[in-house]
Amino acid sequence: MSSSSSSHEDERRAEEFSNLVQQFNQIVQDIGDPEEQPRRRRRGARKKAFIRRDREAGAVRLHADYFDENLVYPDNIFHRRFRMHRALFLRIVNAVASDPYFQQRTDATGRPGFTPLQKCIVAVRMLANGGAADQYDEYLWIVESTSLECLRRFSRAIIQLFGVEYLRRPTSADCQRLIAMHEAKHGFPGMLGSLDCMHWAWKNCPTTWQDAYTRGDQGEPTIILEVVASQDLWIWHAFFGTPGSNNDINVLNNSTLFNDRLQGMGVPVTYEVNNSYYTSGYYLTDGIYPNWPVFVKSPTHPTDPKGKRFKVMQEAARKDIERAFGVLQARWAIVKGPARLWSKEAMSDIMFTCIILHNMIIEDEGEQATQWEEDADEASSSAASQPHVGVPPDFRAFIARQASMRDAEMHARLTLDLKEHIWTTSSSNKVTNQP
Repeated sequence: MSSSSSSHEDERRAEEFSNLVQQFNQIVQDIGDPEEQPRRRRRGARKKAFIRRDREAGAVRLHADYFDENLVYPDNIFHRRFRMHRALFLRIVNAVASDPYFQQRTDATGRPGFTPLQKCIVAVRMLANGGAADQYDEYLWIVESTSLECLRRFSRAIIQLFGVEYLRRPTSADCQRLIAMHEAKHGFPGMLGSLDCMHWAWKNCPTTWQDAYTRGDQGEPTIILEVVASQDLWIWHAFFGTPGSNNDINVLNNSTLFNDRLQGMGVPVTYEVNNSYYTSGYYLTDGIYPNWPVFVKSPTHPTDPKGKRFKVMQEAARKDIERAFGVLQARWAIVKGPARLWSKEAMSDIMFTCIILHNMIIEDEGEQATQWEEDADEASSSAASQPHVGVPPDFRAFIARQASMRDAEMHARLTLDLKEHIWTTSSSNKVTNQP
């Protein structure tokens, strides 16, 4: 009885083993079937082809072309391709090289990796030209994924290393120099700069977000950048990330432009216009902004000579912000064309990186109005300058500062004083210039 049951068990196991062998042979046959290959490739089962890139030769050629004693390309070509002087670029490379990612390492086979110059150059060229990630593969021998990673790491490093200085708010000394510069250039006393917004098209915006990021006059998903720029094109304030379906008022309500002032930590500014004293600087804007004393707009349809003259002068001075946008997009083509990135955080890093490099170039080329020196009181109260969470400790003072910033009567009085001041100064200049 026991021998019979054991023989049946052996037969059952042999049958199961035979079935497993047949299934295995069928799988092997299916894998080798040519008709099944396209279907397997579509599923992503094909192994990625390996291309041995001679990155060592690329590093040698790059150094010989731009950084050797007998370099091939002179300074003017370097400046045109990299948007900055060679000395400034090397300063950036030396600073970024403190990040372990940009340091040259060796792989498991002992082969040296990319140099800091290769990684920084591919990132800067992508920012400057706005091209594809593998555009410089034939020259620098950097694959697409590595180029994108270099761009992401380079942007974060620039913001971390240089953002404190080149994305700073103006100090009290800065404000006085800005007011003096704008009064000498444009004839507007108390002017801190010009304020406006720019749209950056987002090509790869997710489908579910496109309605929230698209406005009728744009026709495509965009993200808005709010900027304050001075006459020398230095960008003093940048706020990025508002969906493109909003207007400039919505961006202003979300931006951090007046946070310090509302918290009582704004820089005091005093100036005189038409024998009237004011304690708050202002920005030149277009007509969409509200009637606040911190904004000076041009009249829509002036009928009197003073109003017409004021309109011409205000619109001419406000071209500073348009020039700043134009130079920013001309230098860094990546923010001019549609963004091919998928992440808002990556787009924000790239935008602020371009602004920081823009300010660094202005400083290096001698076109800026200030030299940054941190105020002693601001340095000691850096912890207190953080936005307050919850109800402010002095809520009445907060409400009073907000009401003062939105005083329409003061806005009207400031506009009238500026009209009279510009009319008087322009008339005196005409008399002085007569032969």
